[in-house]
Amino acid sequence: MHPRKVFRLALARRSLRLGERTLLMGVLNVTPDSFSDGGRFATPGQAAAQALAMQAAGADLIDIGAESTRPGSHPVPAAEELERLLPVLAALRGKLKVPISVDTRKAAVAEMAVAAGAEILNDISGLRFDPRLAQVAARAGAALILMHSRGTPLDRQKGPFARNAVRDVVGGLRRSVAQARRAGVMKSRIVIDPGIGFGKTFRQNLELLAALPTLGKLGFPVLVGTSRKGFLGGKGPQDRVWGTAATVTASILNGAHIVRVHDVPEMVQVARMADRLRLL
Repeated sequence: MHPRKVFRLALARRSLRLGERTLLMGVLNVTPDSFSDGGRFATPGQAAAQALAMQAAGADLIDIGAESTRPGSHPVPAAEELERLLPVLAALRGKLKVPISVDTRKAAVAEMAVAAGAEILNDISGLRFDPRLAQVAARAGAALILMHSRGTPLDRQKGPFARNAVRDVVGGLRRSVAQARRAGVMKSRIVIDPGIGFGKTFRQNLELLAALPTLGKLGFPVLVGTSRKGFLGGKGPQDRVWGTAATVTASILNGAHIVRVHDVPEMVQVARMADRLRLL
């Protein structure tokens, strides 16, 4: 078990305390082709109901994604991504109390999302896809999650893989953070994510979970997303709740500040027990 530094994550109009307890980020995919729940929340009403249900179950943040980045997926135009996303944000305005994060790689989408109420931007490319996204975050005062990934959704699981995954992730996150800071993003608004499953082998995913204390030395809050991912095994995403629970526990005991999950009621229990173990 490793010590976990406490941070204040600054948003535009409020702040979050990270580290006193683990925060849960509930995943809401409003895409027809996401790997775990594509098409389940296709209408704004369905999506809004799911977001409110996750909040009621204990989610501290809701992360809304309108473009699938599963292995083999193709990018969608910004206009299509916004067509899926904006009606959901409109449906949640004034109803959702917890902060909304938007999972996007595009500055154009990010700009419209923060104007519609999003407080956090979650870039799975770590600014490699569209560096202008950092400028959007800086202007809006939005928090920015920088994730490490290798390759693109079309080729990332085909390799080549890094010889030393921990060194590769640390170096990549350093570059992403430096890029965000040059664009004017405040240090107090940055979160880092090792990108479990994004261009890593099975063993490398496990190595990164064990190496979270090394990532913590970069001086930023750490988010980890293992939920329902293929390296956990099982016949399909719905069979990976127990594997998710094990990796969520490992993440928390190794210092993660936020865990990104689909199964909020179950993972609330897991996180609360893991947090109690941290206090022993």
